[in-house]
Amino acid sequence: MSQYLVLIYEDEKAWANATEAEAGKILAEHGEFGERNRSSLSGGNALQPTSTSTSIRRDSSGGFSVTDAPFAETKEALGGYYLIEANDLDEAIGVAKQVPAPFGGVEVRPIRTFD
Repeated sequence: MSQYLVLIYEDEKAWANATEAEAGKILAEHGEFGERNRSSLSGGNALQPTSTSTSIRRDSSGGFSVTDAPFAETKEALGGYYLIEANDLDEAIGVAKQVPAPFGGVEVRPIRTFD
């Protein structure tokens, strides 16, 4: 089995404007997704909004620049992820299609292993 990371990108403003009922429904859908795919899931987490992020970049003098902001301003931001195990990419895509992402979409990436 191979591991894949399912990255969940969504519009943070849409999340911020969601009603309590809408947010509760989406969280319940994530719970249902977890139950349905328990055997494939190795982990996952939701992330705090990008307003809480800190970006670190090496500068030209070999030091570091630390800023309170994401690397780039985008409409959709990484909001969470699931680590899954699947026999191949097609199976991973089948699992990823079930991830609730009403304000965006998901990206599937294979985990790189080093021998």
